[in-house]
Amino acid sequence: MNVSSLSNLAVFANAGGGGNEGLFASLAKRYVEGGWGMWPITVCLVVALAIIIERSAVLFFSASINKDGFVKGLKRHIYEGNLDQAINYVAGQKPTPLTSVIKAGLMNVPKGEDEVQAALDEATLRETPTLDARTGYLAMLGNAAMLSGLLGTVSGLISCFEAVANVNPADKATILANGISEAMNCTAFGLITAIPALVAFSILMGRTQHLINDINETSVSVLNLIVANKDKFKGATLPSGQ
Repeated sequence: MNVSSLSNLAVFANAGGGGNEGLFASLAKRYVEGGWGMWPITVCLVVALAIIIERSAVLFFSASINKDGFVKGLKRHIYEGNLDQAINYVAGQKPTPLTSVIKAGLMNVPKGEDEVQAALDEATLRETPTLDARTGYLAMLGNAAMLSGLLGTVSGLISCFEAVANVNPADKATILANGISEAMNCTAFGLITAIPALVAFSILMGRTQHLINDINETSVSVLNLIVANKDKFKGATLPSGQ
C-alpha cells in the first residue's frame, strides 16, 4: 500500500467521523429546539429501555430452558417409578417457572393425581405473572410518547402563530417556517421512541406466550405420565429435606 492510498483512507475516515459528529450534533440541536415537550418523551424512552432490557434478560435467558431435553430426562425417572430421583432431577435444573411448576406437581404425587393436578394449576397461576410482568407497559409508553410528541408540536405551533401575530408581514413566512420546523421535532422524537417500544412489546409478548405454552404443555405431559405409571408410585414418599 503506497502513501497515496494511506492518505485517501485517512481522508475517508475523517469524513466518516465528521458525519457521526454532525449527526449527534444535529439530534442534540433538534432535541433542544423541541422545548418542554421533549421531557415526557425522554421519560418514556428511559423507562421503556429499562423494561425492554430487564424483560429480555428474563424471557430469553433466566426463564428459558430446553423443554424437550428437560422432559426427556424426567421421563426416565417417572418410567422407573423413582420419585426421589425425579424430584432431585428437577431441583438440579436451572430454576425457571417451568421447573418450579413441575416440581410442585411431583411433590404431591404421594397424595394422588387430583392433588398433582391442583398443585400444577396453582403453581402455573403463581409463576405466570412473573413472565408477563411489566411487558404491557411498553404499549402504554409507546402511545404516551407519541401523544406527548403531538402535544409538544401543537403547543409549539400555538406559540409560533402567536409570535407572528404582530411582526412585519414580510417576515411572517420565514418565522412560520422556522417555528413549524422546530415544533415538528417533538413529533419526530415521539415516533422515534414509540416505534421501538411497540415493536419490542410485540416481540416480548410473543416470547411470553411461548413460555406459557411450554408450561401448559409440559404440565399436561407430566400429569399424563404420572397417571399412566401411578402403580409404580404406590408407597412413594418424598425425599428427606423436601
